[in-house]
Amino acid sequence: MHFLSTFLLSLPLLSLAGHKSRSLGNNHRRAALKARNSTYVLEDYYQGQSFFNSSLWTFFDDTDPTAGLVNYQSAEDAQSQGLAYVQDDGVTVLAVDNTTTLTSGQYRNSTRIATTKSYNGGLFIADFYAMPYGCATWPAFWSVGPNWPDQGEIDIIEGVNLNTHNQMTLHSGAGCTIESTLSSLVSGNSTIGNLQCASSDSSNTGCTYIDNDTRSYGKGFNQQGGGVYAMEWNSDAIKMWFFSRQQIPSDIANKAPNPTAWGEPAALFSNSACDIGSHFSEHTLTLNTDVCGGWTESSFSGSGCSGTCADTVADPSNFDNARWKINYIATYQS
Repeated sequence: MHFLSTFLLSLPLLSLAGHKSRSLGNNHRRAALKARNSTYVLEDYYQGQSFFNSSLWTFFDDTDPTAGLVNYQSAEDAQSQGLAYVQDDGVTVLAVDNTTTLTSGQYRNSTRIATTKSYNGGLFIADFYAMPYGCATWPAFWSVGPNWPDQGEIDIIEGVNLNTHNQMTLHSGAGCTIESTLSSLVSGNSTIGNLQCASSDSSNTGCTYIDNDTRSYGKGFNQQGGGVYAMEWNSDAIKMWFFSRQQIPSDIANKAPNPTAWGEPAALFSNSACDIGSHFSEHTLTLNTDVCGGWTESSFSGSGCSGTCADTVADPSNFDNARWKINYIATYQS
């Protein structure tokens, strides 16, 4: 999310990476990459009326680094405008302004927050009731280090416009890739996109998996009452899972998560092709909704949107569905 994603450019690689047969070598690798049999202990639980405590989250209100038509709001301004609040039922809402009529090319108010705490690994679980979607939107849930790209970025949820599939991406410094043979070690819903994780200002696609489950992103996600995303990050691998509302494992609900029982992940980035420890460190968790910007505009018409992104931003009714509804975000350590 930090820089331009280029999902469309990675599509030709899907046919190269998505149809590998299983082999004896992959069976050995499967055993080596099996989730650690660790007991995870709850570390942080972001939920409810204390969610926006200033000691827990910061509001980003600088210029958008991805050149969107967006004004990210300070905590005070976001809350006074009704863009950041906690409902009576404890659900946290982060929204894009859907009341102000603009002229084409004007910037729309939105929200971007990050944890004050940084992490060097662990198990991260987020339960969302709804996510933003619609033409001109670019929502993401991600983590990032302070020195991009050398300390890495992990995109857990990302998509644009009317996309129906979630994209999971790593951005890194040089020397980090996805092994194409890992396609046999992930969920049957997933396909590998771009293999090269190394990113820069001029080449920033990152290495990607696409979750072809239409419940994993956007309108399809919201129609199912949302669901849970989990990301496990250790020295062996970075893995991600998605569970639709009716399929959330009981161990997650009971705050005793056991990744060894969850089956194959939706995304798997192995240490064998990317030194996790040297590429990813000091990450803050980040949640935002961008408006227009690089990826959104480059795929605008191709993702079912008409007119221009700038014209779409001007009409507030286009952002009626542009809101995160967060049940909780939890972090665990072993």
